[in-house]
Parts: sequence; C-alpha cells; structure tokens
Amino acid sequence: MVEVVGVLGAKKPESSVGMRHVITLLLFLATTVSYATRVSMSVAIVAMVSENQYGYPVFDWDRGVQDMILSSFFWGYIVLQVPAGMLAGKFGGKYLILATMVTNGIINMVVPFAAMHGGWTAVCACRIVMGLTQGLLYPSLHSFLGHWAPTSERSRMGTFVYAGGQLGTIVEMMTSSLLSASRWGWPSIFYVAGVTCFVWSGLWLVLGASTPGTSKWISKEERKYIETNSCSDEIGAHKNMTIPWKNIWTSMPFWAILLAHCGQSLGFWTLLTEMPSYMAYVLNVNIKNNGLLSALPYVAMYILSFVFGWLSDFLVNRNIIRAVTARRIFNTIALWGPAAALLILSYLPPGHLTLAVVILTVTVGLNGAHYVGFMMSHIDLSPNFASVMMGITNGVAGIFSIMAPLSVSIVVKDQTLASEWRKVFFISIAFYFFCNLFYITFVSGDLQPWNEPKHNTDEESGAKNETEKEENVSKF
Repeated sequence: MVEVVGVLGAKKPESSVGMRHVITLLLFLATTVSYATRVSMSVAIVAMVSENQYGYPVFDWDRGVQDMILSSFFWGYIVLQVPAGMLAGKFGGKYLILATMVTNGIINMVVPFAAMHGGWTAVCACRIVMGLTQGLLYPSLHSFLGHWAPTSERSRMGTFVYAGGQLGTIVEMMTSSLLSASRWGWPSIFYVAGVTCFVWSGLWLVLGASTPGTSKWISKEERKYIETNSCSDEIGAHKNMTIPWKNIWTSMPFWAILLAHCGQSLGFWTLLTEMPSYMAYVLNVNIKNNGLLSALPYVAMYILSFVFGWLSDFLVNRNIIRAVTARRIFNTIALWGPAAALLILSYLPPGHLTLAVVILTVTVGLNGAHYVGFMMSHIDLSPNFASVMMGITNGVAGIFSIMAPLSVSIVVKDQTLASEWRKVFFISIAFYFFCNLFYITFVSGDLQPWNEPKHNTDEESGAKNETEKEENVSKF
C-alpha cells in the first residue's frame, strides 16, 4: 500500500473517515439547508399568486412586485459579506454559521404570517433579514476550508461543501411544488424549511469546530496531518492580524476571481430565480410539474460537480497539470459552456419542450465546474485570508444577483414570448464570456507572500517605544 505523505512530511491518517469528513458533511448540509430556504420563494411565489382548492390566501402581486420579493434577499445578503470574512478570519466561523441557521429557521416560520398580515412589504423585510444572516455563510465556509482542507483534498472537499447548494435547490424545487399543491398549501414550504434549520443547528452545536485545534473530537494524528498540509495558521494567531488590504486590492489574480464570481452570479441567479416563471409562461408547465422540471438542471449540476471535483484533484495530484491550469480549465467549462448552451436556447423555436429542458439542464449542469474553478482560487492565493476575499467577491457578486431578477422585469415586456427572454439570455452570455476571459488571463495558483499575517500587538509597539527612548537617552 502506498503511504500518502503531506507537503511537510505529515502522514495521512490510516482511518478512512476523520473529523474533517464530519465537518465537511455538516457544512454540506448547511449549504443544502440554506440554499433550500433561499430558493424556496422561487417556487412558492408562483403558488402564492395562483388559485388553490384548499382556501389558502392568494395574493394579487404583479410581476414587478414578485421580482422585488425575489431580489430582496440579496439586498441584505451583500451587507455583511466583508465583516463576516474578517470575523471568521479572527474568531472562526462556528458561531457565525450557527447564528445564520437559527435566524433563518425563525424567519421561515414567520414568513406565512408576514405575508397574510403584512403583505409583500413584510415578506420583503423577512427576505432581507434572511439575506443579511446568510451573508455570514460563504465567508465562514471558506474559513473552514482554509483550515480543514489539506491541499491534496481541497477540490473534493470544497466541491462537496458547495454542492450542497445544488442539492438544496433540487430538494426545494421538488418538495415545494408538491407541498404547495397539497392540502398543507404554500405555508408548509416555509414551515418545513424552518424546522430543518433548527435540527441542523442542534447537530452543529455539538460537533462543529472552527479549526482542527479547537475540535474536541479530532485525533492527534489527523490534526497534525491537516495543520501541516493546509498552509493556514490557527485562529488564535489571527486575533491581532493586519489584513493586507492593499495587497488584496492591487492583486490581479484577486480581480480575476472577483470578475469570475460576478459573471457566474448574474448568469446563475437569472436562471435560478426565473426558471419557474419561464417554465410556466413560455413552456406552459403547470405548478406541480414546474418544480420537478425546474430541478432537473440542478440535478445535473449536483452530479457533475462531484465529477469535476474528483477529476481536478486526480489531474493535479498525479502531476498531469498544475493546480492553476485545472482552475482555468474547469472555470472555462463552468462559464463558457453555459454561454454556448444559452446561445442555442435563445434561437430554439417555441414548442420544443423536451429540447429546451435538455439545453437548460446542460447550461446549469456545466456550471458545476466553477466549484473547482474560481471558488477554490481564494484559498489557493491565501488560506489565511480566504474568508476575507470571499466576503469581498461574494458581496460584489451579490449586487449582480440583485440585478438578475430585476433585469427580467426591465427587459421582458411579455413573459409568454421566447423572443423577450432571448434578451435576458444574451446578457448572461456576455457576462459569462468576458468575465471568464479575464479570469483565465490573470488568475494565479501560487500562494501569495501576504498570506502570512503581520502582527502589530501592543507588546511589540511598547517594546519599540522603549527602544526608541533608550536610544534618545543615549544621545545625551
């Protein structure tokens, strides 16, 4: 049997399942649940404005109001990204994620009441607060991956964690359509999501840990293996760190990640928030089947993301290609692949339901490659400041997420015409193309010199002042 040795000589633990896998599983479930609560409104809102046979309230919300509700999540989402990255870098992400999930659970339980008694403005308020707390999630996840993921396992672990978002989308689109058509009606969509958040929070409180060094359950062997192969410092070492803001903002590889994130965000969220409406108004698919068909592309994305993650690690660990080459290849698949598929979809004649679903499935499925593209580049550049960089890029990308549903309201005048939706697809195609072009040109896979934090503690300052005083006295 071949013995796997880390970068600094630490042997990989013999046990096939370690605490890093437990943490990865819990983070995977966190993204699954959080995405389910995030996208639930995409299907629920169709049911909330449609007649039902069980007497649940029906709201007279026009398309503009519906898009306002769908986009309101991102109004709050972009606010705490950078602060979350800084907090996760200094203190770890355990309690940030716990706060996210508990708050989301409470809000989901409140949404039906808010809709019935406060109208669309109250629903928007709930979605804004939900977005505000979920803004803590992604920077915290990157902090965890920076500390828990050995370099040789980074692509697979990162893919597994973030692929939970696709599973959450799949489950929510399928169950939401079934729940809304059942005797429990559309309110049950939010109640189920809320209870799930509370269950996850209980598990996380017991098993979660920000770093291997703070875990009560990890073995010494596994802790040594992770810490010598992740290129990150313990959380305690970051309490007095100086974030290298100038180095980050003047780094072309960082700007490459930022633009790639923005292009991905606009294209992905345009499809995610508007696909149920496209299915309903252009392809004439009823609400019960809507969620099932809308989920198919995310099933493809979920499955393919694991294929891409395994393939990336295989190619890099076997020294077939460099890590940065893998990032460029898979990011190109993730952005230019969907751009080509959307271009075909734009000129597909009306009435081709099966072919349209196939193309949409390919479009979203190929997008799964971005998990081992720009999403891992933050950690490649700096594991210690990956959470801060993710906070910046995810925050800016969130602005483009807001633009996604709102742009549909501006561009699409008649929702039943495929030619109107073609304009929306063209916008996504342009962003996909140019943002990836910049990424593959300027991205880097090298660990940056500013990864190691510079400390400016009171003790150091005091010692410096004492030395200066002694020097001044000696002059006299």
